[in-house]
Amino acid sequence: MKRWSGLLRACHPEPAVAVTLCAGLLALTSGRGAGSLLVLAAVGAGQLVVGWSNDYLDRDRDRLAGRRDKPVASGFVPAASVRLAALLALAACAPLSLLLGLAAAAAHAGALVSALVYNWRGKFAPWSPLPYAVSFGLLPAIVSLSLQPPHLPAVWVMLAGACIGVGGHFAQVLADIPEDRRQGSRGLPQLLGQRISVSVCAGSLLAATLLVTLGSGGPGGWRLVALAAATCVTAAVPVTGFAGRLKLAFRLTLLVAGLAVVSFALGGGSV
Repeated sequence: MKRWSGLLRACHPEPAVAVTLCAGLLALTSGRGAGSLLVLAAVGAGQLVVGWSNDYLDRDRDRLAGRRDKPVASGFVPAASVRLAALLALAACAPLSLLLGLAAAAAHAGALVSALVYNWRGKFAPWSPLPYAVSFGLLPAIVSLSLQPPHLPAVWVMLAGACIGVGGHFAQVLADIPEDRRQGSRGLPQLLGQRISVSVCAGSLLAATLLVTLGSGGPGGWRLVALAAATCVTAAVPVTGFAGRLKLAFRLTLLVAGLAVVSFALGGGSV
């Protein structure tokens, strides 16, 4: 049980579940029906690859930083087990993605490769937000390219996804910026510092909310409620961030992403 618990924690369950559910909801509202379960499975497997590979690659840095919350760095689960889990998830992800169609599989491969580039090298470079923008921008395309006929989503939908990804990147690393700087990381949030990163995060989320509002034809009915909620939660991100509640700011970012997708769905949106 200890090893299974460690594997669960090492996969970064909160963002993994949030991204997977958003993809599933997009698929459901776009008419995939029962096929939405296949989207859930493929995207979920991809998220496991990203989460486990991240903790495996960061194990030495996390150990030096004394990250007791990291299962691999703290010895709660062997690094070899996490590496094997990531490879098995990748082995499952490939056929599941292909079942969505070649175009959708290609989009998912692009999103996954972009995320792995971030894990391997991107997080240490000034262009660190770029892989997040690419991966989250491609998420709606995975769904739309799995439909019949396959098609790319509207540009504003992909831009909204990219903005959410950038906001998520800045929110996710907020708490680690001081230690990352000590270890020489030169990702964009580390270069900008915590206070500016909080502002960039909030601005990115606000941009995503505006794109959903304007791109889907303006607010109306329950969609207006969801958009208002997303705006309020977005406003709470800098408040909690500047107050030092950095983990809460990250969780609020995940909530904004979910509310944006719900708003899109309530408006009868289809990618």
